[in-house]
Amino acid sequence: MAENDSSNQESQATKSPRRQAQVLKGMRDFLPEGMIARQRVVALLRDVFERHGFEPIDTPALEYYEALAGKYGEDEKLIYHFEDHGGREIGLRYDLTVPLARFVAVHRNELTFPFKRYHIGPVWRADRPQKGRYREFWQCDADIVGTRSMLADADVVSIVIESLQSVNMPNFVVHINHRKLLESFAIYAGVPADRAGSVYRAIDKLGKIGESGVVAELEASGVETTAAGRIVELVSTSGPPDVVMSAVAERLSGIELAREALDDLQQLFNFLAELGAPAEHYEFDLALARGLEYYTGPVFETMVDEPKIGSLGGAGRYDGLIGMFSGQDIPATGMSLGLERIIDVAEELHLLNFNTSVAEVLVTVYDAEHTHESLALAARLRRAGIRTEVYVEEGRNLGRQHQYAERRGMPFSIVLGPEEAARGDAVIRDIGTREQVSVSLDGVPGWLMERLGKRP
Repeated sequence: MAENDSSNQESQATKSPRRQAQVLKGMRDFLPEGMIARQRVVALLRDVFERHGFEPIDTPALEYYEALAGKYGEDEKLIYHFEDHGGREIGLRYDLTVPLARFVAVHRNELTFPFKRYHIGPVWRADRPQKGRYREFWQCDADIVGTRSMLADADVVSIVIESLQSVNMPNFVVHINHRKLLESFAIYAGVPADRAGSVYRAIDKLGKIGESGVVAELEASGVETTAAGRIVELVSTSGPPDVVMSAVAERLSGIELAREALDDLQQLFNFLAELGAPAEHYEFDLALARGLEYYTGPVFETMVDEPKIGSLGGAGRYDGLIGMFSGQDIPATGMSLGLERIIDVAEELHLLNFNTSVAEVLVTVYDAEHTHESLALAARLRRAGIRTEVYVEEGRNLGRQHQYAERRGMPFSIVLGPEEAARGDAVIRDIGTREQVSVSLDGVPGWLMERLGKRP
């Protein structure tokens, strides 16, 4: 009877329709060429973070949903959350900042403050996929926890600039504003605190809907027409930071929050200048309104003119967020860059010039009789620090092997046949130019290292 049941199950399995292989919408597979580019960019960013003294951490992809809820304002609806088999309400991390706040609350007795950390990893948002926006993407964050000094804010802004310079990003600008200035605009407009969010959202649309559109939205939120016009006139002020600050100080002279914000920003811009941050890569932008609820001080958003892909990243100061977990206020500030958008822009503008293979040289196999010479040479090159691949399919002629190296994007291939073995040398082929040169076996590692720019 058991045998019949087994036969029936196998028969039903063969009759069932084959499931179509596909990727979830908003998520992506990465071929080796794409992963190599991503790893190279991550390595460049990691180098910038570590040059500034930031140390790596990691946190789980899953958090208790209550840890994520109430931190993102209207964007909370984009959190992926579900009930697990134990009846717990779970969420996929929406960003790397809220998990950092939870991390500090859990480990604060093990950390040295100010605590400087970086975290590079995936996050998930149930957003509408479009160019430069995915449901699974990577963020590259650097944060400083435990100080209210604007030195920390200047440090993270300078990291944004240096990170984008490291990938040859042109024409990017870090837009800088202050959360307390946004609150001051609401006070200036006579809008009650519980409706101030409508003012922030309207101001943040200035670049999309124009001045008249912002005035209309402010009026719809209950702002008197004359006050709406004054706000739009003020947030449209542009120029060097000192010019913009003078205009704000004059208009908002009676509002204490505005004075506090201007004091912070004056220090921030002074520190950026002293750090040597290029003035063309940052500006004071009164219309910038970061949407997340947890920001309390300076906020940043990084944009490029072309292509029109939106923000490359942002962040700001969030002095109250960690206290939501620990019950003790611990100040913090940080930056975040979107890896996908950086790579999308870099590819469109041809900014990246990486090999499409991790291997730097292919050692060919002449025939079965001479396999051991090829393997010995490959082992020697690997010990010298040269990323070396041996052709692993037997019976292929040398032309096919050179073609394989070319298709993989390797810079060099090596032939070590009976004639070369008898002379004690090898023939090295430049895949790009197809030029060949004979080099003694002892000299092969040094010859390659010089061409590859490696040190012994």
